[in-house]
Amino acid sequence: MKKLFSIMAIAAVVAIGTFTAKANNAQTTTLPVQIQQIVANVDSGTTFQDTGAEEPSFTQGLKKRFIEGGPGFMGIVLLCLILGLAISIERIIYLNLASTNSKKLAQSVEDALSSGGVEAAKEVCRNTKGPVASIYYQGLDRMGEGTEAAEKAVVAYGGVQMGQLEKNVSWISLFIALAPMLGFMGTVIGMIKAFDKIEAAGDMNPALVAGGIKVALLTTVFGLVVAIILQIFYNYIIAKIDSIVNDMEDSSITLIDMLVKHKK
Repeated sequence: MKKLFSIMAIAAVVAIGTFTAKANNAQTTTLPVQIQQIVANVDSGTTFQDTGAEEPSFTQGLKKRFIEGGPGFMGIVLLCLILGLAISIERIIYLNLASTNSKKLAQSVEDALSSGGVEAAKEVCRNTKGPVASIYYQGLDRMGEGTEAAEKAVVAYGGVQMGQLEKNVSWISLFIALAPMLGFMGTVIGMIKAFDKIEAAGDMNPALVAGGIKVALLTTVFGLVVAIILQIFYNYIIAKIDSIVNDMEDSSITLIDMLVKHKK
């Protein structure tokens, strides 16, 4: 690992040195051109003006491109992004709160079951958040009816909890599919408008169709960007759900073994 860091540091120093040398050479080569420009301005009697205009920031450029893309399709694509992000953030918060240290919970329930009985174990589950604790509570609540009844209750309630974990996730996948489709639709409409202008003018003038083609490309880009952003959140949510479901299944097996052991 130290060798890797050393190699990376040497490469960074070499790259910085090369970049600095190229920048100095560029400044040296462009200096005579700048001097000639100044002399030409003096000879022609032009006044000096500050030409160093500030470049627009990222947000300003994004706002400009959004307006150029047209409020119709761009507004719908933006709405898909806002709704998709809202649902994604809500799901991430819910799933993080639903995560439980199942090993610690199983040990606490087993200790309470050994020392205080079923009611003590149920009290431990009441004081713990998450679907794993709820499954434990349902199994302990049906413990008096036999191990088979407790197992059926655990399986049934596990399905209910899985449905709660996957709630509204399908809407995110809808927005992922809808955003690029709207972008492509904007592209098609923009191209149709461009060809309508060509037909009306009767001449293939690039300046005549540049606006329509630009709108078409902007809607496509924004639709793809929205889909990429939501896809990242969607994959994280699906991975989190799979992790919690696997934890629920392992905890269910642990609970049944615990109940069988306690019955003996």
